[in-house]
Amino acid sequence: MSGIDGGALALVLAASAATALAVMLVAFAVGTARGLHRIVDVAWGIAFAAVAVVAWCLAAGHGDDVRRTAVALATCLWGLRLAVHIARRGRGHGEDPRYARMLSRARGNPTLYALRKVYVLQGALVWLVSLPVQVAVLLPGPLGVTGAAGLAVWAVGLGFEAVGDRQLARFKADPAHRGRIMDRGLWSWTRHPNYFGDFLVWWGLYLTACADWRTALATLVSPLVMSALLIWGSGKRLLEAHMADRPGYAAYRARTSGFLPRPPRRDPVSGS
Repeated sequence: MSGIDGGALALVLAASAATALAVMLVAFAVGTARGLHRIVDVAWGIAFAAVAVVAWCLAAGHGDDVRRTAVALATCLWGLRLAVHIARRGRGHGEDPRYARMLSRARGNPTLYALRKVYVLQGALVWLVSLPVQVAVLLPGPLGVTGAAGLAVWAVGLGFEAVGDRQLARFKADPAHRGRIMDRGLWSWTRHPNYFGDFLVWWGLYLTACADWRTALATLVSPLVMSALLIWGSGKRLLEAHMADRPGYAAYRARTSGFLPRPPRRDPVSGS
């Protein structure tokens, strides 16, 4: 596949799976000890960064050094920024309502249920979503136009996500905004600038692995899975269900795009 050494690929895939699982098991131990399973959201970004570092190390001597380092560094920047942001946002708060509801429906031991349904599942998703990174670090050829375009898309996504998170944090920090819906800046163009940023990040990283149709096809599942999670899974869908009864949210939903950025409607009719 595009000149990738089969043995090196097998090693990177196996080591990446072990790394993602190890990070999640450490998070499980910490979350269980503290009684806060929301820590898995911090571990999510850390796990991607850890996988990128391990893949970068194991690909030495196989992949193109520029592509290998650029892809690993891009993944680490995204993952660690996200982890720090979520850790700061969650400081001083109790359990995430999503995990509280999930564990309240658990059959049998809730701790083991959390291990299976929260930590191991997210570890598996980290491995699957990061397939383009695991492949890209092993590609022997230079980035080329497609790879460079991928890094450009990644950069726009990272900036979109970081700016959106910063705007929301500043809005919430003002006591005058308590109970109000954030509808300024990027949040006036899309109800989920952070999720849209993630979307761009992973489609961008996918492009860095598209050396030919074989690598493009082999890794396509990754951005598709991340997109599904962001739009129909644990991202947009669950957050909007949680926000539905907030005062002013229905009007905000009617005038603001549900995902892809666009100018707000002047005469809102219905949300999407």
